[in-house]
Amino acid sequence: MLITIINYLDRGTLNYMWVANIEYKLVNKITGQTSENQAQYIEKENVYRLVSKKGGEAIQKAEYVSFKNNNQILVNREGIAYDLGIVDKTLPPDEASKQAKDILGTITIFFMIAYGFSQLFSGKLYDKIGTRKGFSVSVLLWGTADALTSLAQGKLSLTAFRMMLGLGEAGPWPGATKSNAEWFPQKERAFAQGLFNSAASVGSILAPIIILMLYISFGWKATFIIVGGMGLLWVIPWLLINKKGPKEHPWITEKEQEYILSGQPEAKVTNDRSKSWKELLSNKKNYSVILGRFFLDPIWWMFVTFLPMYLVEQFQLNIKELAFSAWVPYVGAMLGSLAGGWFSGHLIRKGKTVDKARKTAILLGGCIIVPAVIASVLAQNATLAVVLMAFVLGGFQFTMTNIQTIPSDLHTGKSVGSLAGLGGAAAVLGTILAILFAGEISSWSLLFGLLAALVPLSLISIYLTAGKIEQIKD
Repeated sequence: MLITIINYLDRGTLNYMWVANIEYKLVNKITGQTSENQAQYIEKENVYRLVSKKGGEAIQKAEYVSFKNNNQILVNREGIAYDLGIVDKTLPPDEASKQAKDILGTITIFFMIAYGFSQLFSGKLYDKIGTRKGFSVSVLLWGTADALTSLAQGKLSLTAFRMMLGLGEAGPWPGATKSNAEWFPQKERAFAQGLFNSAASVGSILAPIIILMLYISFGWKATFIIVGGMGLLWVIPWLLINKKGPKEHPWITEKEQEYILSGQPEAKVTNDRSKSWKELLSNKKNYSVILGRFFLDPIWWMFVTFLPMYLVEQFQLNIKELAFSAWVPYVGAMLGSLAGGWFSGHLIRKGKTVDKARKTAILLGGCIIVPAVIASVLAQNATLAVVLMAFVLGGFQFTMTNIQTIPSDLHTGKSVGSLAGLGGAAAVLGTILAILFAGEISSWSLLFGLLAALVPLSLISIYLTAGKIEQIKD
């Protein structure tokens, strides 16, 4: 859970610092040392001289800024996209915003390509070397990548570092599914997966607050180094605590060991082997994970990628307002993760089959997402919008927690990571197509509204392919 929180801090660095509304107090004459950003109008040239409290200075055309508080506060669009010259500063605000959105989308696509490639092979890697070494490799790779992003000079280097980040960040998803299968009896796995997914939500809650406060205090370069270093430090206690699996770990009792292993259907399998991708793809049941995630995951990734820009442009939030608004939807996601895992586990404990419990939870989550998406895009203010988005992401995680548990319901230990990886790769492909589609839509409301159509496609594909959710017999 801790490394998942750090994972989401790392992936949020670029998105939250990409574009930001920075405010300046309008003054007749800029003073020397000051504790606030100041702006002075130069009538002769029809520009504003902008001086930050850190001493940075810039000149901005009058028509490219906006105002608030009865024209006492000037708002200028800044961030990594502008600092590195990736967005053309001579463009009018609307065109610059579209360029910023398109370029962020392109960088994200390359991140997703690396992420999907890693999802595909990380599952196999974790099945081969185990979760202890697998997590260590992933974290060292992505933590280094995020820290190195502080050296980016332009679009090309920024894209390269984000691809390196994607190669590392994908591993924990098939890795966590595999780890949960190792450490929990079947009736507790959905809740364990829910705890894991809720940590992603906690990371998303903390990301705007931590990242933007670091950005305000130290700038974007130092922020990348600080956040990237968190994962590298985490590896030390991970290796100390995660010594062995439940069969051999010195810290658990025989009673605990018996409780874990006796509740695992795969523990009774003596000829366990890792199935090839061909074998996995040849069984229709596995497409419940592959297609279910292909259609549903883009909802999450579109929010993670574009929510900061959406709030900045649609509701004109400044950097501090963004920091204390963008976390709200992820509270819903966290609660949805926990509730979704608990709910299916509760049904199993009440005597329902695994098949019935998983499908009921998946359907219920989908019924929450659709009306919440539609209501959120109709909201007229940022407060109502982010509250409704909390229901969107809550329903998403309620459903996704149970979809991500299906690999361990269908397979034994050595194939769980592989199927989870295939599902993750399918999710990436769906997300890339969604981002490409987003580039053709100028309306934010229409873009987010269309995400609702993905929900029934995901549910239908699961119900048509899964059959009865139970261990697949070789």
